[in-house]
Parts: sequence; structure tokens; C-alpha cells
Amino acid sequence: MSTETDSFIASLPKAELHLHLEGTIEPETAVELAVRHAVALTAQDVAAKYAPGDFAQFIEAFKWVTSLLRTPADYALITGRLAEQLLAQNVVYAEVTLSVGVMLLRKQDPLANYAEIRRAAAPFEARGLRLNWIFDAARQFGVPAAMEVAKFAAECARHGVVAFGIGGDELAFPAHDFVPVYEFARSAGLQPLIHAGETGDAQAVRDAIEMLGAVRIGHGIAAMHDARLMDELTKRGVVLEICPTSNLRTGALARQLGRPYANMEDHPLRRFFDAGVPVTLASDDPAMFGTSLLGEYQAAGQIGMNLAELRRLVQMGFQRAFLEEIEKKKYNSLI
Repeated sequence: MSTETDSFIASLPKAELHLHLEGTIEPETAVELAVRHAVALTAQDVAAKYAPGDFAQFIEAFKWVTSLLRTPADYALITGRLAEQLLAQNVVYAEVTLSVGVMLLRKQDPLANYAEIRRAAAPFEARGLRLNWIFDAARQFGVPAAMEVAKFAAECARHGVVAFGIGGDELAFPAHDFVPVYEFARSAGLQPLIHAGETGDAQAVRDAIEMLGAVRIGHGIAAMHDARLMDELTKRGVVLEICPTSNLRTGALARQLGRPYANMEDHPLRRFFDAGVPVTLASDDPAMFGTSLLGEYQAAGQIGMNLAELRRLVQMGFQRAFLEEIEKKKYNSLI
């Protein structure tokens, strides 16, 4: 991508909709957290944990880095660091995913953590950054654990939590097991999200839509194998939250292609966009994958998206956000 294009994208106000707070912990911050808790750790150790591998390695690295988050103050620290990173990229709105399922696994109080997260985020609104939150369950922890996360999300639905989602290992349990959880979440006014079609197949995406009523799909790259599914996504307006660098670094794209490795040029973003499938760009776990939202726009440029198309992707970030229509129009008027 040219310097002119870089400058153009950097200048536009942007939204980011698929961003895990715990995946934004930079090596230096990880070391700072380790010092707080008397854990021996160097930035080089963190870099080794964050090195590219397969999806199972990524899950292990995510489990490891979240082990450094032990108190509400730790969550406040990483929230402030994330907010600074977003402002530096001219991100004015973000929906940030919190791994509440992991908090519960570690016997933490999600409400105490969330209170400190919101406290840390509050000053940044005056600086032009609005944050909303998604409470996320880990699929591999099972249905009862997911329901517990959904209940916490419902309790916070009037306090900045806009959606309930499920991430983690999508091969662990079938979608139909979680139908009661999503019925509860929708009844509480929460938007339904799920990671699907990242390492799973196209049927996983279809199940997420038809069984769970998901309105946005985390990744969903397996849809590239099913033209009818792509048509269905387009007709229903279901959004694929596309994270190209993540798909390369976790090996998810190579797995979908049946290859030992994949390149950015292999990514189906271009195909989805040209087919009219609603898509947004996001960085997923940027510190772990060595990327940023700006980096994802650069990746889109690498696969041939021109300025007008990149601008359209920026607009889609606001249009597919969980905002009132008047707010979406306000943000898009700035682009």
C-alpha cells in the first residue's frame, strides 16, 4: 500500500468491532503485570509465546497471557493501554470483547473486573473514543458455563454491554447445544454473536445463523467454500467480522485451504466484498498477532482493494456496529 493510501486510512475515523481486550496485552505490559504478581518474565518470553503457530497453540498462548490478569486493577491497566492504542489509530468507536468465561474459570468476580474496566475507559470518551463491551464465553467450557456468562452480560446490559458471544474452540460443542443460552441472551436485549467458520466448516456458519440467530460472525472464512451460504449472508445482512492477519497467524486460513501455509493473497476478504457479503475489518488479538486495525487495512490494500473500497470498509464498521441509527449516521458523516 502506498504512503498516500496509508495516510488516507489513518486520517479517517474508524470503528473496530472484533477486538479481544486480553489479546491487546503488549509484551512490555505483560512484563509489568508479571512484576506485580512476582512472576519471572521477559519481553522475549512473551514474544516466544506469541509466535505464529496453529490454532491450538494460539489457545494455549491466550490462556497463558490471561493468567497474568489477577485483579480488577490489572484489567484497568490493559484497558487504558488499549484506549491509547485505539486513539493513536483514530479509532473513535470500538466494541471490545471481554473473556468473562475465563474470569469465571479463574474464580474472579466479573462484575468487579468490569467496574474497573469501565472506570479506566471513562476518561477516554472526552478524548473522542467511545467503548462498548461484549461478554464472551469459551465454547470448550460447555453450556452451563456459557449460560453463566450470559447471565452476567444480562446484568450489565444497561451498563455498556451490548452483546453476548462465544469464542474459543468452535469444534468443542455443536451449535445446537447453545440454543437455550442464545434464547436467554436475546430475551435480555443482547445482540447475539459467535465465532464460527474460523477453524470449523461452512455448516458451522450456517448453524450459527439458523440455530443461534447470530447477527455477526467472528471470522466466518469457511463461507468461502459455499456460494449458497454467501448468498444467504448477503440476503440476511449477517456480518462477517474479518481479521486477515489473525487467520494467517493461527493457521486458520491454511486449514481452510487444506495447505500447510497460506498468504495474505489467499484470503477470501476480496471475494466476500465483491459478492456483497457484509464484512468489517478488525485486528482480533493485535498484540499477539503483531498487527493493528491500521495493519488490517494495509492487508486489505495488499490484496487489491482500492481507496474507495477501503473507505467503504471503514463505513461498514460504523454501519454494522451496535449503535442507534442516528449515531451511525453521525459517525459516517465524518468519513
